Amino acid sequence: MAPADVPQPYERRFFRRVSLFSLGAVPPPALILLGIVSVQVGAGVAKHLFDRLPPSAVVLLRLLTSSIVLCLVSRKALRGILRTHTRRDFAVAAGFGLSLALMNFSFYQSFSRIPLGIAVTIEFFGPLVVSIAASRRLLDLAWAGLALAGVVLLAKGGGNVNLVGIGFALLAGAGWAAYIYLSAATGRRFAGSSGLALASVVGTFAVLPVGIMAGGSALIDPQLLLIGAGVGVLSSVIPYTLELEALRRMPARVFGILMSLEPAVAALVGVVVLGEVLSLREWAAISCVIFACLGATRSANQAPEV
Repeated sequence: MAPADVPQPYERRFFRRVSLFSLGAVPPPALILLGIVSVQVGAGVAKHLFDRLPPSAVVLLRLLTSSIVLCLVSRKALRGILRTHTRRDFAVAAGFGLSLALMNFSFYQSFSRIPLGIAVTIEFFGPLVVSIAASRRLLDLAWAGLALAGVVLLAKGGGNVNLVGIGFALLAGAGWAAYIYLSAATGRRFAGSSGLALASVVGTFAVLPVGIMAGGSALIDPQLLLIGAGVGVLSSVIPYTLELEALRRMPARVFGILMSLEPAVAALVGVVVLGEVLSLREWAAISCVIFACLGATRSANQAPEV
């Protein structure tokens, strides 16, 4: 997912320093694909934790890690922020943070119950609906129908899927749709990644009570804390760094097309990291959603500007 804000120069310098090699030498599409793989591997690591730490506690550790990193990166922009922004600005950032919390909490609850690839595929329905609603082209209704057919195929699957997991994935998709609108609104009001940092803090506090209640004393286990921080780095910090570099050198439309591959990557990571072997029916359903996303993205880019 693309970051909400345009980074300031000192933020760009930070992400260059944390890179182990020159990202400028890597083609932008490769950066996006690496970011997608990092997100899904992070989810795979998180799922391995679920036997020792409940999903809501893992979400807390992920959001806490990303909040700390983003606040460090945005510390200069955050200074004096109370004097330069209105209550409405902070309300928008808070809404953004709540959508972030909803998206992550629901997604982790979903793939704790169903395979990772299926959870990501159903969740992807949220941003697809946003894209189609913005287009209002008749052809996009066909793409929406194809994506819906894929989701229905998954819902009618065998033992891999349960209705609670599907419900949480749909809720995560709704959170993702809200994230898209509110991230844009936040980015217009706050400089650099300061809005995203504020939203991450709000999201962390939103899941804090349920995360602490679920995790209990396990949250003070140094090993679990370290692994949870690793999930935050894989799922947030690394993708954020790679996307910032890629988006400086590639059109947004290409970014959207590449992101359509995320359900397939998630399914492959599920097979390799988690041993979640999917049926032909489930792969067909995932393919329906991927082709719908590709089609909707291409048709939106080919639409004449008014």
